[in-house]
Amino acid sequence: MSKHEPISRRTALKGLGAAVALPLLEAMLPHSALAAGTVKSPARLAFLYVPNGVHMEDWTPKSLGSDFELPHLLEPLRPFKQELLVLSGLTLDKARPHGDGPGDHARAMAAFLTGRQARKTPGANIKVGVSVDQLAAQRLGEQTRFPSLEIGCEGGRQAGNCDSGYSCAYSSNISWRTDSTPQVKEIDPRSVFDRLFGSDNLKEAAAARAKRDLYRKSILDLVAEDAAGLKKDLGAADQRKLDEYLSGVREIELRITRAASEQKKDTPAPKVTGTRPAGTPKEYREHIRLLTDLLVLAFQGDVTRIATFVYANEGSNRPYPFIEVREGHHDLSHHGGNKEKLEKIRKINRFHLEQFAYLLGRLKAVKEPGGKTLLDQCMIVYGSGNGDGNRHNHDDLPLLLAGHGGGAFHPGRHVRFRRETPLTNLYLSMLDNVGVHVPSFGDSTGRLKDL
Repeated sequence: MSKHEPISRRTALKGLGAAVALPLLEAMLPHSALAAGTVKSPARLAFLYVPNGVHMEDWTPKSLGSDFELPHLLEPLRPFKQELLVLSGLTLDKARPHGDGPGDHARAMAAFLTGRQARKTPGANIKVGVSVDQLAAQRLGEQTRFPSLEIGCEGGRQAGNCDSGYSCAYSSNISWRTDSTPQVKEIDPRSVFDRLFGSDNLKEAAAARAKRDLYRKSILDLVAEDAAGLKKDLGAADQRKLDEYLSGVREIELRITRAASEQKKDTPAPKVTGTRPAGTPKEYREHIRLLTDLLVLAFQGDVTRIATFVYANEGSNRPYPFIEVREGHHDLSHHGGNKEKLEKIRKINRFHLEQFAYLLGRLKAVKEPGGKTLLDQCMIVYGSGNGDGNRHNHDDLPLLLAGHGGGAFHPGRHVRFRRETPLTNLYLSMLDNVGVHVPSFGDSTGRLKDL
């Protein structure tokens, strides 16, 4: 522990074009809070989206309460059962047609975080509503360097017809800053890394990138002097924590470099971090995990407290040959009860949940002062705006809520809500827990009481 006054939570290691935020250290906390065991860490919000629904028979636990067994699809989450709420019965009414005809995929994604009906148009006059993450960012964003973080594994057009007369913007974006302005997600891990750890001064950041490219340096080389100076004021425990954190930053930087290099045929992975070939990872699992690790670093360094992560766009027809599924996801979701297609859907669903388990494991591994983990401080929604991809239903959605929300929620249970309970009721409860109190949101009818 530092013998001096607490250092600012916003302290960052700085160098030419670099700004590396720090994890929560004991030296940042009042000595009285540490001694009394009243250390508080801010809550974080994350929303993860998977397309085309899931095979609900293999998703839904058979019993309610804490005495439930994880069904086949949820088995990868067994180590985190006590950090998990399985939420059954919630509905996304505004993903339904309401006279607008086909277009369930576009409506599902557009309504998932807004609770609003998307205007059916392939043109520029798109309209849906402000998403819950952006409402929280508008109220809380000034407390962190970035109000929010939007990431995903598939890009997408922001105009044109992608689903039965609906703009591509609806099926490509989950986050909406205004009712007509999406927060476009970043899919390149290298760009996310540069944003998280680069300077806000664009000229300096560009110069730093050029220097790193030229001399094949890590971003940590740019802040080494600042890091050495800070360590002099830290106790042994904080020094270890800082070293572990910076080692994690360096390891991710190297993985990003290697993954991008693989896109260049016959080009060996570089041995030094810092070179920056263009492109995202060719391997989908590594793409998800790199973005996952960057999300964890963003939460750990308090760079942001609000994030969205789209594993794939709604209606995605991505194949999964690495798990022996060579057909497109969307095509398979229209399974018609075919057993072979259902088995392949199960494989895709389980793969996505394995990646979610990876995120929970990474968050639980981060210890914060006061004996809590980063996962304890999180509220993480995982789900889809479609129930069963074959039926295109929007009731009884596949939804999980992970984390304790700083103690506000009591996970380790399967909870079923009354039929037609709006999904947006969940968001009202989550907003309350981060101090954003609004009378309603989207099509909400009240707060969820059994969380």
